[in-house]
Amino acid sequence: MAGSGRKPGANAPTGPGSDAYAIMVARARALIPALRERASRTEELRRLPPETERDLHDSGLFRILQPTRVGGGELDYVALVDCADALGQGDASVSWNFANLASHHWMLGMFALEAQNAVWGEDPSALIASSFVFPAGRARKADGGYVLNGHWPFSSGVESCEWNMLASIVASDDEADGIEYRLFLLNRRDYSINDIWNAAGLRGTGSNDVQVTDAFVPEQMTVAVSDLTGGPTPGSVVNPSALYALPVFSLFPYVLSGVGLGNAQACLDDYVEIARHRASTYNRAKLGDLQSTQIKIAQASAKIDAARLIMRMNCIEALAAARCGQIPDIAAKTKLRRDGAFTVNLCTDAVSLLFAASGARSLFTSGALQRQFRDAHAVNSHLAFNFDAAGTNYGRVALGLPSENLTL
Repeated sequence: MAGSGRKPGANAPTGPGSDAYAIMVARARALIPALRERASRTEELRRLPPETERDLHDSGLFRILQPTRVGGGELDYVALVDCADALGQGDASVSWNFANLASHHWMLGMFALEAQNAVWGEDPSALIASSFVFPAGRARKADGGYVLNGHWPFSSGVESCEWNMLASIVASDDEADGIEYRLFLLNRRDYSINDIWNAAGLRGTGSNDVQVTDAFVPEQMTVAVSDLTGGPTPGSVVNPSALYALPVFSLFPYVLSGVGLGNAQACLDDYVEIARHRASTYNRAKLGDLQSTQIKIAQASAKIDAARLIMRMNCIEALAAARCGQIPDIAAKTKLRRDGAFTVNLCTDAVSLLFAASGARSLFTSGALQRQFRDAHAVNSHLAFNFDAAGTNYGRVALGLPSENLTL
């Protein structure tokens, strides 16, 4: 299906200039004070507090990219960046789980109708976790579906979810027929959760391991990665919007890039506020009067502003192209991955710059800066934001060599 170039349905999702879009971003911003107040408890729990999950449900934020036919918002893809940016200014762990779980409603809209009905027919607000580490799983074809085995790491927010999207390699025992990348949608009864998440950063995301042993997954509860590379998908029959014709793994970094963006913005805002009022411990000079402080603010803010512009522009342009029935070529796809990694690296650089400029006071666990620093580097550690990987693949394609990313 994917790659045909057929123009998707004309019913466009609701975009940044609309009232519906503005309302959802405003709801995300309204949660910032509460999220900051709960941040320490979120880290202690190692998962989102129940009241935070409830806030995200009640606000409709989890469902911003879900099809309107099942009660979702069906907003433009850039809403993931804008809402994660807002929530990240309160707590990066909350923003991370929001963005992950909201994006899975978007991805489910690309599965076959049977899979959509299995989840949304029972509960339209059901949450879906994921792990897209393909080598972690092994599937073999069986009559009517697949038998899946594997042990997947980093399934963020999994304790809150009734479903999970797990990535796996499909191959015969000897791989004589080659391999295929495929996503599998499983109910919670078909996998076990290993509570291992005790991390330095993004502590509140509950990104635990998931294990599957000999689970039978019907064909209609799976989708091939080759069907998610741009253009109509198995779900396009009922979800004709261009939103569900975007190239999933080309845009994968922007599911989470807004988290790093919001975290960096919060760090900058906090630093500026402190510098306005604080004096140096040693010579009582007002920090805001020091040229070095002023330069650090300019450097950090330029990095953050540049990151925001690139993230948003790429998401907006990708959806505009999809509405015209255009499928990006491999050069455009590797550029999206390059920019996704580069922009989050900019945000991490900004936080590191401000952390270093803050002196010994930044070390106190009672303050937000040490958490913002830890969270920035935790976000940056995701493979999607590894610039060496994204940059190498971009350079290969620019030089006429084949892409090494098999999901594009």
